[in-house]
Amino acid sequence: MNQEDVLRALATVKDPELQRDIVDLGMVRDIVLDDTRIGATVVLTTAGCPLRNQIRADVEEALTAIAGSRAVEVKFDAMSAQERDALADRLRERDQLVQSLFGPGSKTRTIAVASGKGGVGKSTVTANLATALAARGHAVALIDADVYGPTIPLMMGLPAVPPETHNGKMLPPEAHGVKVVSMGFFLPDNEPVVWRGPMLSRAIEQFLGDVLWGSPDYLLIDLPPGTGDIALTIAQMIPGAELIVVSTPQEAAARTAIKAAKMARMTKQRVMGVIENMAYFVCPDCGGRHYIFGRGGAFEIARLMDTQLLGRIPLDQATREGGDAGVPAALDPASPVGAAFAEIAQIIDGSLERPAESDDDTD
Repeated sequence: MNQEDVLRALATVKDPELQRDIVDLGMVRDIVLDDTRIGATVVLTTAGCPLRNQIRADVEEALTAIAGSRAVEVKFDAMSAQERDALADRLRERDQLVQSLFGPGSKTRTIAVASGKGGVGKSTVTANLATALAARGHAVALIDADVYGPTIPLMMGLPAVPPETHNGKMLPPEAHGVKVVSMGFFLPDNEPVVWRGPMLSRAIEQFLGDVLWGSPDYLLIDLPPGTGDIALTIAQMIPGAELIVVSTPQEAAARTAIKAAKMARMTKQRVMGVIENMAYFVCPDCGGRHYIFGRGGAFEIARLMDTQLLGRIPLDQATREGGDAGVPAALDPASPVGAAFAEIAQIIDGSLERPAESDDDTD
């Protein structure tokens, strides 16, 4: 064993707030390694760092895993003013990288997909829309930013294992022509994410800046429900991002969904339009439409926010089954759901103009 082995072990420890490993952040000094001891000094941004105990526990766990019979020693020190400035410069460089990749003037068009509440099928819409855009020949990237309930890996048929890395950057796995990164790749089964706002924001920054995305035509971001920290982080880091609001037809969903649209306006994002999910059920026997969740809610959101209704997605058992199996419905453009997503993808890339609609949407 040598010092490089110790550094590799410590590189698995992340600063809980910055969400980057402590070796990359320059927080490791004075490695100790002999026949009886293994350890290091961890340099914190401030001597009174409130996350000190958590960092200690994580460092001790990482070193214990390779210590064998050696005693583990962990010491702490504080950064000098010059070291803090250098750290801030490194973090600023990543922000600038994100802007160059996804900010105004870049090739990539960023579309955040939001909803006012959970349970409206926002992730289903995001996965299928990404698949439909890829089917049109576009290079598509997808970030599952719903860190509390990451379901995109399941819906895209990707295993929940950490991606490979190259020179410290993640290599995003690909499914159905879409490159994907999700918190679901890093969580053991059924483990919850118990994080506060700064940690959530740093995770999203890593998904944007520490992944080898290439130069996608579209970046889709599956936001958590509501108007919390992650939505604000996206608005701040990618001010040119557009927003699609997903809602079901019922009034309760529409009333909460409009809050997401209003937040986008407050943060200077353009609301591209509204997608009404589970809009109706087509009876397999008679072929008639049944409006199980009511009708008109999404049209009202679009009217109030002076935007367009991008499309209505029917309620369909095959869509749910395909989502669970990692086979998005958009892969079959001949199906009713697949055709709906194919049409929305055409509207987004400008090859189809959305026809004027009313909330009547006659059968």
